Amino acid sequence: MLLEFCAQNLTNVREAIEAGARRVELCDNLGVGGVTPSDDVIDAAVRLTHGLGATVMVMVRPRGGDFAYDASEMAAMESAIQAARMHGADGVVFGCVRNAALDEETTRRLATAAQGLDLTFHMAFDEIRESAQPGALATLARLGFSRVLTHGGPLDVPIEKTMAHLRELKASANGRIGIMPGGGVTWQNVEAVCRCLGVNEAHGTRIV
Repeated sequence: MLLEFCAQNLTNVREAIEAGARRVELCDNLGVGGVTPSDDVIDAAVRLTHGLGATVMVMVRPRGGDFAYDASEMAAMESAIQAARMHGADGVVFGCVRNAALDEETTRRLATAAQGLDLTFHMAFDEIRESAQPGALATLARLGFSRVLTHGGPLDVPIEKTMAHLRELKASANGRIGIMPGGGVTWQNVEAVCRCLGVNEAHGTRIV
């Protein structure tokens, strides 16, 4: 099982890896769900994480709020992807949603900019209406995403109550793209969650 630790800058990164995390999602300002960290933080986190035998995924998100981005925000996200690449990050994490649907054009543009990096579509996925989620998974798989980070429903609903929908998503993915549960996954319930879903990755701020 691969445990991904969600880090605000460098806070607890060393401790999380030493406790068993093997991948770090690096963000700033988790109070708004995470935004792009600074270049200095990315550089330091990559050196620390790689030195401890783990990998690092950099959040690419210019602001809190929704996931529909204008031209200037898109340019900033493309620059952030290149900065993550330059500093040696293993991959990037982003999500583009407009009107409760996957923003395919924007997502394709960013995926092209990130070619060669590992790709995660973050929990913006849960803003896509459920009827459109199977099609979104198929599109993301075609665009080269390795996984989708999802809670399976609103974050104020315990993950134990979203498991049925998470299982449906895994069936829809049909092995083409990974389903990584997050939001309420902790060191206490991670094994049960992964076993119930039949997945081998999980994400959280208290994953270890």
